[in-house]
Amino acid sequence: MDKFIQVVAKNMSLYGVNPSIGRLYGVLYFAEEPMTLDDMRDALEMSKTSMSTGVRALSDMKMVEPAFKKGVRKDLYKSEEDWYKSFTTLFGSRWRHHTETNIEEAEETIQELESIASETDDETLKTRIESDIDRLRYAQNYYRWLMRFIHVVESGKIFEFVPKDMN
Repeated sequence: MDKFIQVVAKNMSLYGVNPSIGRLYGVLYFAEEPMTLDDMRDALEMSKTSMSTGVRALSDMKMVEPAFKKGVRKDLYKSEEDWYKSFTTLFGSRWRHHTETNIEEAEETIQELESIASETDDETLKTRIESDIDRLRYAQNYYRWLMRFIHVVESGKIFEFVPKDMN
């Protein structure tokens, strides 16, 4: 299990998730029962503060949720067991943020280039600016398409095109 947990942690780093948070998710996923922060600390030999920060990050990504067990007063947590749901949430939030930033940066750059073009008499520079603006508009079209793709993933419609494997 330790080897697989390490692989999960490594794969989560592809989505910008710290490997220690990935290991925490793996430990929670394979836990028989919901775990307290103390249980997590003991399992991963990390500080309770690190466990708290990790749980909060995983909770924000909807990969961990609070749990209840009668007679237990400490906060308990369990992993989201639906990896399809976890992926769509994680993928969507990470990609949406970066894609929106890219769209905004392209628009700002276009505006700056248009300003430069309006202030120069250099025809070679104007031609180059027009070419660059065309490339930026192409990039914007791609990012708008990517936003639609992200929506398909986040909404779960992706599973109409690529069904879940439920074997």
